[in-house]
Amino acid sequence: MQMKIDNPWGISVYGAASVNATPDLVRLRIAVDRTEQTAGEAFGSAREGVAALRRTFREHGVPDTAVSSSRLGLRTEWEGYNASRKFLGYRCQADFSVTLTEMDALEPLLVAAVEAGANRVDGVDFDVRDKPGLRARARTEAVAAARRKAELYAEAAGVTLGAVVHVEDVDPEGPLASRYRGHAVDAPSGEGDLSPGQVTVQGAVLLGFALA
Repeated sequence: MQMKIDNPWGISVYGAASVNATPDLVRLRIAVDRTEQTAGEAFGSAREGVAALRRTFREHGVPDTAVSSSRLGLRTEWEGYNASRKFLGYRCQADFSVTLTEMDALEPLLVAAVEAGANRVDGVDFDVRDKPGLRARARTEAVAAARRKAELYAEAAGVTLGAVVHVEDVDPEGPLASRYRGHAVDAPSGEGDLSPGQVTVQGAVLLGFALA
């Protein structure tokens, strides 16, 4: 098959980089989830659980500003379908997101929260406070990686690399980056436990170079 480039202009390359950092922030997502036979009982039981949970947060030194909660939600719960459907009761839920900056406080707080009445743990997410700075580093390294790749192609093709004529920021998790997934730097996967491990921040770029 003969292929033709109608408007040749230079070299286009994709660069990606990852920066790893030790987490200094953790977000704990937990909930009080109660099902009772009446709406009033469900609300009452959930309110008691919420009050106990907030007391536990304060006892563990978590400031109120580090706790965000949603409004109480109420819905009916059923088992089965159609004519065989059975009413189970009214389900009331209250979700909490707790931000901690002391990694050692996570496990004791999680245990205490469950003992206080939290009966759902929706997630434990580790993060870093200086994510913008890490993102800037990753983007800088991505540009350097793209330039090295362009220089290699130019040398192999026997041409001289010219000025940058196109710079396109690429979301490393977006659809455009998926086209270049094999060119990217692999991020380490988590262990699936409470170990913070490493937080990986990525950057990616598409560069276009003219030929001198």
